[in-house]
Amino acid sequence: MDCPDCKFDRREFLKGAALTPIALAAAPKISVPSETLVATLYKNLTDDQKKTVCMPFDHALRSKVDNNWFISPARVGKFFTPDQQAMIREIFRGLYNPDFYDKVEHQLQEDAKGLGYYSVALFGEPGSGKFEFVLTGRHCTVRCDGDSVEGAAFGGPIFYGHQAGPSGTEKPDHPGNVYWHQAKRANEVFNALSGKQREIALLNTDPRKEQATETVMFKKKGEKLAGLPVAEMSRDQRELVEKVLADLLMPYRKKDTDEAMRYIKAKGGVKALSMSFFKNQDLGGDGVWDVWQLESPNMLWYFRGNPHVHVWVNIVA
Repeated sequence: MDCPDCKFDRREFLKGAALTPIALAAAPKISVPSETLVATLYKNLTDDQKKTVCMPFDHALRSKVDNNWFISPARVGKFFTPDQQAMIREIFRGLYNPDFYDKVEHQLQEDAKGLGYYSVALFGEPGSGKFEFVLTGRHCTVRCDGDSVEGAAFGGPIFYGHQAGPSGTEKPDHPGNVYWHQAKRANEVFNALSGKQREIALLNTDPRKEQATETVMFKKKGEKLAGLPVAEMSRDQRELVEKVLADLLMPYRKKDTDEAMRYIKAKGGVKALSMSFFKNQDLGGDGVWDVWQLESPNMLWYFRGNPHVHVWVNIVA
């Protein structure tokens, strides 16, 4: 199965391999919050740079998410000075769990030859009360908002993914994929279900389509959630779902994961979730479900592991 949305200009890709200067790769680790560095970056931009990078806080692009896109023409390794690149690298690093960051960096390198090929935009103005830093590119949409976006975990919908190796279609066991462990954990839940529960959780077709921001839209009020309600699982089964949720949140910094869990718990916690697996998306026909999701009226975590990993996330208050 090909992934047309993942394709990009090969000449641009090759140029991207040379975008990141040594200063970016060798930048020292800076132990200050990403929000503080965003403010510093903003102050260091020239007026001409701001014309390309900065947009009003209410700009429509601020809330967009997609699997392979550039939010502005400002590529990290080409548009910014070495000092600015170092700041962007540390802003980005600071959004992740330090124990997972090396895997994130590996994903960026394998998917797009490194952070230098990704793009940046700033919405609003740090210090004014409303601002957000957004970095996008292949298999990544990530945000830093300083809690400016009220009621939205991670500052809004995010995306992560990985194509491990040169082939767009990974092998059924997804060797080398830095996120496949999340699907393995989800399949532990499926394996713990009874026959009747599996019939409810396993759907013949995947109704969710990858259509940029529309992919993370919630069900309409009163519309039934797909799959098996976690509330109908046994205590042991629910504990497995909790482990799935922990694995999903683990790559990110504590500040953001705490906020996400606060919103999930406020709407009923794990018991309010529904879990579904999609039979028609089984790579290799091995019964290890590559595509699955957890959802509730205020939370969606859609894991699409066919032909490689794409993950769409949206959590609100």
